[in-house]
Amino acid sequence: MNDETIQLAHGGGGRLTRALIDREIVPRFGGGPLEGLPDSARLRAPVGALLFTTDSFVVHPLEFPGGNIGALAVHGSVNDIAVAGGKPLWLSVGLIVEEGLPLAVLRRILDSLRAAADAAGVRVVTGDTKVVARGECDGLYINTAAIGEPVPGFNLSAGFIEDGDAVLVSGPVGDHGMAVLAAREGIAVENGPLSDTAPVHRLVAAIGAAAPHVRFMRDPTRGGLAAVLNELVDGRPVGIVLDENAVPLSSGGRAVAELLGLDPLQIACEGRVICVCAAAAADDILACWRTLPEGAHAGIIGRAAQTAGSVSAAGRVMLNTAAGGRRLVDVPRGELLPRIC
Repeated sequence: MNDETIQLAHGGGGRLTRALIDREIVPRFGGGPLEGLPDSARLRAPVGALLFTTDSFVVHPLEFPGGNIGALAVHGSVNDIAVAGGKPLWLSVGLIVEEGLPLAVLRRILDSLRAAADAAGVRVVTGDTKVVARGECDGLYINTAAIGEPVPGFNLSAGFIEDGDAVLVSGPVGDHGMAVLAAREGIAVENGPLSDTAPVHRLVAAIGAAAPHVRFMRDPTRGGLAAVLNELVDGRPVGIVLDENAVPLSSGGRAVAELLGLDPLQIACEGRVICVCAAAAADDILACWRTLPEGAHAGIIGRAAQTAGSVSAAGRVMLNTAAGGRRLVDVPRGELLPRIC
């Protein structure tokens, strides 16, 4: 019996299951609502509304420059709460582990998951672990669900966007998708991209004073900026006009995009916020973000508009290019970068 890899018996409910939980799970997440491993966590909820989200993570490879599936699973769920104008509080974690996964890999991922939860200020309060046979899940899948409470002042809807509103992004775009792709395909780029996977709750909290002027927030994951902004204006009387020179890109992300002919606007981020706000509040929001390390490279990248020159922009995303032209930014077609989250 190999004690350094996951075996099917680890999911059988017997001694190895108990050993896995007692040695690897409880030391990292035990105590509080997990004390005694009840079937359900008993939580003291705030009075009023709650925010609730869930997501599953199947990234390949499990570890990539700048992060791994453990940190990514935390960030994916807490960020969904944050960009809904909320403060994340609690997290559930479901692990589906493949027979043969080295325990050393699982330990690194669990350590990253715990560190990410601590950094985001959330507690892992319930979870589940299953083991499947070799070849059935590519190492490890993780499902997380997060619960949070609304932050007073935010009232967000795409329907609130008006002509002239500013479009902001909290940092360079596309680094997560580029980093995962480079790791998966063995693309060696000197000073290549690092995943931007990170929590965004502090970025949201920092602009609480400007909350009444914020129309919409979203984290641009699969499909990147292009997917989020097209969804935002679909069927609406305004569109989005972006300035290519204003869209922040890291040097590593730009290098991989140019090497492979990819559009960074269509590549996933996992630690960025898109914010649409009243134009008068844009500079204040930008100044708040830039006081934080995760917002140091934030920028105003465009505006909501009914027209772009003499052309109707309604329902469209358009890009004023660095070369002086203009092009449509379309919704990504097909599976551009599979298995990036």
